[in-house]
Amino acid sequence: MTELDKAHAALKANPEDPNAKMAFYSLFLNTIFFVPIKKMSTEKKKEEKAVELPLIIENDGNDFLVFFDEQKRLNDWAEKHVPCAQMPGFALAEISSPEIYWAMNVGTEHDKQFGPDEINWLKGVLALTKSGA
Repeated sequence: MTELDKAHAALKANPEDPNAKMAFYSLFLNTIFFVPIKKMSTEKKKEEKAVELPLIIENDGNDFLVFFDEQKRLNDWAEKHVPCAQMPGFALAEISSPEIYWAMNVGTEHDKQFGPDEINWLKGVLALTKSGA
């Protein structure tokens, strides 16, 4: 069980506890995640370039960005070694599109889905932090 798992379990046990909420989201924003990527080819002026994009999975009509807090969890989920990018949680929040959902640690006991409202709230927290408020 990772520290993030423990913080998530504490938040799930008492979702109204501001200390549990602060502990989980603070740890989340500062955790390095493993984001599976796929390579796409693009043609630009007769040159083919490979571009790496985060893997987005559609489920029940929603698009999910999938990521894991350990490489082993990613590989276990994919049932093989998977190329990935490593990004901190705050970077995920900064680059995430409004219509994208998140799926963290899929296939583990400690999986979590984030909806657009929760992701926008995290973006707001980051904006306040950057402004020094």
